[in-house]
Amino acid sequence: MLLRLFFVLLIALNIAVAAWLLLGDTGTHAVDPTDSGVPRLKLLAEVPPPAASVAPPTAAPVHAAPAVPTSAAAPASSNASPATATTQASVPASTPAASAPIAPVSGASATSALAAAAAKAKAPSSSLSTTPPLAIPAPTSPKRAYRCLAVGPFANQVDLRAARTAIASRTVRSRQRQEQASESRGWRVFLPAQATREQALAQARRLEAKGIKDYFVVTVQGELQNSVALGLFHDPANARKRRDEVAAAGFPARMSERTETTPVWWLDVVVPEDGGSDLRKGLRNPAVTTRPTGCF
Repeated sequence: MLLRLFFVLLIALNIAVAAWLLLGDTGTHAVDPTDSGVPRLKLLAEVPPPAASVAPPTAAPVHAAPAVPTSAAAPASSNASPATATTQASVPASTPAASAPIAPVSGASATSALAAAAAKAKAPSSSLSTTPPLAIPAPTSPKRAYRCLAVGPFANQVDLRAARTAIASRTVRSRQRQEQASESRGWRVFLPAQATREQALAQARRLEAKGIKDYFVVTVQGELQNSVALGLFHDPANARKRRDEVAAAGFPARMSERTETTPVWWLDVVVPEDGGSDLRKGLRNPAVTTRPTGCF
């Protein structure tokens, strides 16, 4: 029973809503699109293009009217309408400059005038470009003179490197080189070599018989083999004295310098022309000398 009553109420409610939608007021009012209070929308294609700016026409020269007698002008003025009088009053009096006629200018004349003005503007620049620039001589530095010296000799490379470091600030450049030098090792006194060892021993026995001591027979192969050595001296005066004693006993004694070839090192340097004295101050070894040499 309740279900049937609910169904009947639902149908009645639907009928009421449908009647209200069909017959009731919706609350909206139609608006006329052509209402004067609503602005009209326009598309961009509908907007007319902006009017081109037109130069105002040149006012034609106004020529002064001939003078009119006062008596004749009075009636005319009285007969003139108010509009005419107003028009005449609004026209301003033309100035002498405006009233002067403007002479027409042809295209050829304007072109020639522009060409002349351009030529005058270019004239100063062309005159400036033809003026040669002043030649400014470049500053020249004074030429410095140099000389080359050989420093040495050095018995070993350790001494050479020490000297090179000591004088490095006084030289422009340097190099080292090695040479073979003959060094004196004293003086020797001897009897000439014999053909055989027996002859050399027999000559030694004769020296013994004459009372000459301090000798020995050389047996080492070489130019002095089978000779009799009489002594080695550092002082040449002592060597000459020994030679003379043996020669006085009747033996052909001889004296010769004993030399030995050893390597030595030199340091070649390039120094300024006035830097020789400073170079010698840096060398502490008095045995080291300086001499001119070829430049490199």
